[in-house]
Amino acid sequence: MPTTKTRAVVTDLLTRIGAGDPERIAELYGEDCDWKLNWPEAEHGRVDTPWIRQRASRSDTAAHYRALAEHHVPEQADTRIERILVDGADAVVLGEIRQTSRDTGRAYTARFALHLTVEGGLIVRNHIYEDSLAVAQAFAT
Repeated sequence: MPTTKTRAVVTDLLTRIGAGDPERIAELYGEDCDWKLNWPEAEHGRVDTPWIRQRASRSDTAAHYRALAEHHVPEQADTRIERILVDGADAVVLGEIRQTSRDTGRAYTARFALHLTVEGGLIVRNHIYEDSLAVAQAFAT
């Protein structure tokens, strides 16, 4: 049963992300959430990508999606989900994003893996692994 519930929450999350409403996306997260990104700060910093940082709460989640929208051109975005793997409370989403930086006008494509853990119907782990070099190059001023 946990696998079925996990898949339903992940599917709902992806649908809400596609709709672009940060508050509705955040409703799927626990009040406390282990949110991490694999971002090499020493190499790229975060001046040009302020949405890329660790998060710890539901309100942080909404802020992430608001900042992400502020810095990208929504009409030029596309996400391809290739696979969703579910094992009990854990899920991994594999895919590719295509975005365009609002600040520089540069488009980029980045492969990603998203590791989620669902407990009590809410997401309590959100670890993102993406092509940080592609993102950094698109936003470098």
